[in-house]
Formats: sequence, structure tokens, C-alpha cells
Amino acid sequence: MDRRAWRHFDYPLLLLAITLVVYGWFMVRSAQPPDRPYATYQLAWIGVGLVVFFFLSFVDYRLFSYLARYLYVMLVLGLGLVLMAGYTAFGSQRWFAVLFFTVQPSELAKIGLIVTLAAYFARRPVTFKTAVVSAILTAIPAALIYLQPSLSAALTLFVIWAGVLFVAGLPFRYFVGTSVLAAAAAPFVWHSLLQEYMRERIRTFLNPLADPSGSGYNLLQSRIAIGSGGLLGQGYGAGGQSQLGYLRVRHTDFIFSVIAEELGFVGALALMLLLALLLFRLLHVAQTARDTHGRLIVAGVATMIFFQAFVNIGVNVGLLPPTGVSLPFISYGGSSLIALFAGLGLVESVALRRQRLEFD
Repeated sequence: MDRRAWRHFDYPLLLLAITLVVYGWFMVRSAQPPDRPYATYQLAWIGVGLVVFFFLSFVDYRLFSYLARYLYVMLVLGLGLVLMAGYTAFGSQRWFAVLFFTVQPSELAKIGLIVTLAAYFARRPVTFKTAVVSAILTAIPAALIYLQPSLSAALTLFVIWAGVLFVAGLPFRYFVGTSVLAAAAAPFVWHSLLQEYMRERIRTFLNPLADPSGSGYNLLQSRIAIGSGGLLGQGYGAGGQSQLGYLRVRHTDFIFSVIAEELGFVGALALMLLLALLLFRLLHVAQTARDTHGRLIVAGVATMIFFQAFVNIGVNVGLLPPTGVSLPFISYGGSSLIALFAGLGLVESVALRRQRLEFD
């Protein structure tokens, strides 16, 4: 931890992250059920996340070029172990029960994959062969996550892979070809790979009124909550849908609906502006990174945050099928928050080492 590092510390990045988690904490506090102190737990996770952020900020990101293979093995073993001895809730086996809290390996796997892919392409050019190898490296943890089951988290890994490949320089025609193949394989995926609950979520998205008190309930209630917020909202802690319990899982998957209901269009727009500013800051760090390795790490983190925010908000407003993707820095969840702060810590490490002469 060289004192000179503080001269290159990206304070706007940290300030945006803290602003977002504070925003999220207040909304979790408003959305939490009376008998569940989620805001207190979230405050503890914010503290742990900040410790992780500062620790990784001052670890040279280039060190992970040598540790990537070991981290990859650890993430695969962790995902395999959770399938055998994990904690089961809501029909999925995704967590380890540790003392009084749970850990979700699939969240930490996102950061592990980013480190792995960045190290892989930092040492070799992007070719058809290396793209295929990287796809296999992504598919292994994605398959283990899918078996939990968690389709949204598995898809997130592939989106991260695509984002890293794009920044690494894979020709655009390969992305077009992959999209064509994916579209052609859609019928097979629907009938053979998707589990019944996954197909049901898509049917619900297409017609939530078919089962308004069952599978379509959350989608309909989220639209009511968002629509009732208007321009300025019903007031903090005064949302009818959220405070009366009509909106389920409101502290996690549907917290954006709580924001729109209680703080209105202005509050929702402010949140999206903060997320956009954070993403622009990440792009700035990527553009000024000293090497390909650092640039790819930032690209992976930015892709992860953008995709999760896009999907969560899209689900809340009814533009995407319901998933379990959380809203970055806003939704309640310890593993997710720590993974996000770990990602930003790696980004800060890249920012700190933009000047060659200071650190070499």
C-alpha cells in the first residue's frame, strides 16, 4: 500500500458505489417486513463489502494472472459442492449455511469467471480457437449453476463472457453467427433444456392475467406499484403495495417497484442515473487501463452490473420474464453485495496502476 497510490485513487467510483448502497439500504429498510430486520443485516454486509473493496484495491490485479487457474478450480469445486451439500430454499439448492448467514457461490463465481477470462485473453490473442476454449471455461460453471437450478445466474456468466470477448477484439461476425445459431436452437432449448418452472415463467410473462392470483401475481402487483407512484411517489415508507404486503419479495427482486411506488418517476430516474454514471466511470477506467488484462477485468465487471440492472428493471416494468436477478447495490443480499464490491475493488486496482512509472 504505497502512499503514492492515493494520488491515483478513483474517488468518484467509490463515491458512486457508496451513494448506491446507501440508497439501497434506505429502500431495503422501507421494504422489509416488520418481523425481519433485513436493513440491519444489509448494513453489516455493506461493511464487509467495503473491506473487500479496499483490500482488492491495493492488491495488484496482475497477480490474478498467476492465480486465475486456482481461483477457477475453486469456483468450480464450490459450485459442485453446493449441489451436494448446499442449503435449499425456494426450491433451489444455491447456498451454504455458515453460522447465522448463507453464502451463495454463484454470485462469487461471476467475479471468479471475470478474473479467469481476463487472465486467459491477456496472454493470448482472440481467435476462433481461444473463443471456443473460453466458452468451455464459461459453460462448466454455468452448467453447475443451471442445475441448482438458476437459469438467470447461468445466463449472466455467458453475458460476462460475451462482454469480455467483445472488448478483447472478437470480430463482430462471430457474435452474429452465435446469435443465429442460438435462434435456430431455441425450439430444442425450449423442449429439452428448460425446466418446467422456467417455461412457466415465460408463459406468465406473455400472459400474466392467465393466473393473476398465482404465477402472474408478482408481475401484476409490480405494475400496479410502479403505476401508482406517479411523478413524485406516495412517499418514503408509504407505498400501498409494498407496505401492505401485496408486493412479494419486495426487498430483493422487486425493490425497483418499491422505489417507483414510494419515490415516483423522479426516484426511479435518479437511481438509473446513478447506475449510468457508475457504468460511465467504469468505461473511463477501462479506456485508461495500462494493459489488456486490466481493461478486460473492468469490461467484465461493467458487463455484469449493466446486465443485472437491465434485467431486474426490465422484469419490474414488465418488459422481461421474471427472474431471480437482483438490482446491483440496491437489492438485499450479502453474497451479491460482496461480489459487486469485489468487482469494484478489482476495477480500483486497475485505476490505481494506470501510471507505469509510479509502480514499476
